[in-house]
Amino acid sequence: MATSVFAQLPLDEATVEILAAEVSGESAKRNLEQLSRHHRMRGSAGYRAAADHIVAQLKSYGVVDARIESLKADGNIFYGPQRSRRPWNAEFAELWEIGSDGSKVRHANWDAMPLTLAQDSESADVTAYLVDVGNGTAESDYEGRDVKGRLVLAASQPGPVAKLAMEKFGAAGIVSYAQNQRTGWWKQNEDLIRWGHLDTFARTKAFAFMVSLGQARRFQDRLASGELVRLHAIVRAGQNPGDYEVVTGTIPGGDPSLRNEEIVFSCHLDHPRPGANDNASGCSAILEVARTLSKLIREDRIARPARTIRFVWPPEIEGTHAFLNGRPAIASRIKAAIHLDMVGGGPETKAINHITRGPASLPSFIYDVAESFGVFVNEQSEDFAKTQSAAIPFLAPEGGREPFRAEMVPLTLGSDHEVYTDSSFGIPAIYLNQWPDRYIHTNFDTPANIDSTVLKRFAFIAAASGYFVANVGPNDAEKIASILEEGAMKRTASMLANQRGLDTVEAANLRRFHLAYERRLVESMSRFFVVPETVLERSFGFLDDLEALIGEEAPLDDDSPAGGVIYARNPNLKGPLATFGYDYLEDHAGKTKVAALRLTSYEGQRGGGGDYTYEALNLVDGSRSVSQIRDDLSAIYGPVPVAMVEEYLRLLESVGVVKRRE
Repeated sequence: MATSVFAQLPLDEATVEILAAEVSGESAKRNLEQLSRHHRMRGSAGYRAAADHIVAQLKSYGVVDARIESLKADGNIFYGPQRSRRPWNAEFAELWEIGSDGSKVRHANWDAMPLTLAQDSESADVTAYLVDVGNGTAESDYEGRDVKGRLVLAASQPGPVAKLAMEKFGAAGIVSYAQNQRTGWWKQNEDLIRWGHLDTFARTKAFAFMVSLGQARRFQDRLASGELVRLHAIVRAGQNPGDYEVVTGTIPGGDPSLRNEEIVFSCHLDHPRPGANDNASGCSAILEVARTLSKLIREDRIARPARTIRFVWPPEIEGTHAFLNGRPAIASRIKAAIHLDMVGGGPETKAINHITRGPASLPSFIYDVAESFGVFVNEQSEDFAKTQSAAIPFLAPEGGREPFRAEMVPLTLGSDHEVYTDSSFGIPAIYLNQWPDRYIHTNFDTPANIDSTVLKRFAFIAAASGYFVANVGPNDAEKIASILEEGAMKRTASMLANQRGLDTVEAANLRRFHLAYERRLVESMSRFFVVPETVLERSFGFLDDLEALIGEEAPLDDDSPAGGVIYARNPNLKGPLATFGYDYLEDHAGKTKVAALRLTSYEGQRGGGGDYTYEALNLVDGSRSVSQIRDDLSAIYGPVPVAMVEEYLRLLESVGVVKRRE
């Protein structure tokens, strides 16, 4: 076997081959099938059953300290800026239509399909007529319609509908046909039923049933013809006192001087049944990483990692908030994270595979490490697809044979990795994921649409990246430097393309940030080890030559009084400001003020809204001025007015998230 195909990788050929041979897509999928049987809402019986399965599997794999960490979730306690949400359980829910002759037709059954009951629904027993209110989120939707004591049929998610239909106009409940995310397949399948949500902290108790677009249209046709539709809704569900439950376990490090440092494999365990790709796939993939590494270490086929490897299965985002804030001793030991969310979708899902970098505000060589393994899997799988010949084709016996074709992309938000990479924690994270997936959050997100080959490939990239980082040291610096140089050339080409259409000042600002980012990637090795001077000289010499080639001009400073203001973050508020069901800024500053912020809806060249606000807060470090934050944001996502950044940071200051430095 030619060794040249392995030359690009930070791990040696023998270790790569051993990991690739051991990682099993079938083993991962068997666990996925088990997890997909449970309706895994936060703190629920279904979630606990899934958690117990993972603990049992970990112990059978030799992860002897596998356990469930419980962190109180009572609706009042905060973890950083995140207000805890009480657990939610459902016992029974059915929606029946009652004909004028007394006949009955069942339209929803929680036991058969839990997705038909919206999350955070409360108990009810209501018989009422159905009224179509269109979207149901504007007062005009209710003009001329008497909805008091009735059920409303709405196209929007139940949460915003309830604020008008139930709180203002006195409706008895909601029947929603909210559609899936707006991908290219939006509204294409009339049989999809989407996961629905009510407001966890709503003042008015509410319930909502979810129906398909096809069923909603049949209701609408009958209502439009003047027919009365009478429904009987029965719900036994509600919030209850309890805890966030986070499964965790470790493979202890073997180096006495490094074993207190940790590399974390992360996913999120919660989601509705079946929730196969989102996110039983990520859960089963890191479970497979745990099995693989434990077995190979036990068999002495690979060395025990120098640093400890930790595996974590929390409720999405809010559970990671709680874990990192509630277990600060563990958080302080984490050097890097590998996060997997949606990593098993086969051809039917139309999913695109992604190897995603961390935020530009947090440069780390680990992103390039993951990309090197991703490119390797791309090349090998494509070679096999074209010629049926490859050094390592990364195939699962029960899976497909398509090329992997993973895209190497900048940061995208929307999962637990954004908690780790928030600057209050500052933990660099690799994010492995798929997007779009036409079945996400629907009843069609089933194990039948999961490909064990895709699971194997993602699990290998995760295992190889995590194992390398868990062992990384000064002897790896030369290899890392080579990988960073190759990446720098590719990123420079992209940067030059992004200069098109920019004025002279913004183009110079983009070059400045790009070169600074590349230097910080080299410096990021020092988070793990003392970088040899010879490597620093080589790398910085390379970047000096690159700067001479592309040119650098200092951008003009903004001369407004606010431009020179410097903010520091409140150290007692660790983590992003908005997660599921709660927005710290809205709660403390008011929805009106937040809605008026221009930065939250601003669309730049390469990002918009939440991208800008996430990175703006990340860039608050006690040394950057408002103008410098604006310059960095403009380089990352495209030019943005300094006034928008100033406005956002002032509002954060008013609620104590940041503090102005004298």
